[in-house]
Amino acid sequence: MGRHFFSVSALIALSIFAGSNAFAQGGPRKHAREHAQKFMRRGNDVRRSFEHGPQRALHLSPDERQTFQRNAERWLKMDPQQRNVLRERERVRREQMKNEAEAVLRESGLRLENGARTQFEERYLQERLRIERSIRQETEAKRQQQLPQLKERLKSEFQQHESSPAQTVSPALSVEPKN
Repeated sequence: MGRHFFSVSALIALSIFAGSNAFAQGGPRKHAREHAQKFMRRGNDVRRSFEHGPQRALHLSPDERQTFQRNAERWLKMDPQQRNVLRERERVRREQMKNEAEAVLRESGLRLENGARTQFEERYLQERLRIERSIRQETEAKRQQQLPQLKERLKSEFQQHESSPAQTVSPALSVEPKN
């Protein structure tokens, strides 16, 4: 039941994303025939991306599935303008990463043909994403380790403040009594 629900949820979310993307780029003012032709071209790309979608979903870890589901729910709650902003950010991010991959390739001194060049860029992007994910996880782990200390420190500071309002809250801030 869980895998089937996830697969269906993923397909629904992706189809909504693809449909809203097609509509957002086509717009209601375009001639119907032109819009239909664009949608059909885009539909072929979407169908190709769905071919392996359910299998990809099965290979996700439980945490990745949960993250995907939360993101899909957030996406569905967004208005079209917010979705367009996120699409643009993602486009810019991908362009920057592609430029970085090209720079790394140039700096490496390698002379690769088109197929190998594409593979190099894809591998660079995969490894870059893996590194970024690892850094995010490390940062989150450090944050979780430090949060209890922060909570206790703030609790003690504000308990002192609660008992005598004239005392200082922290070295940087002091509370002066009102006259």
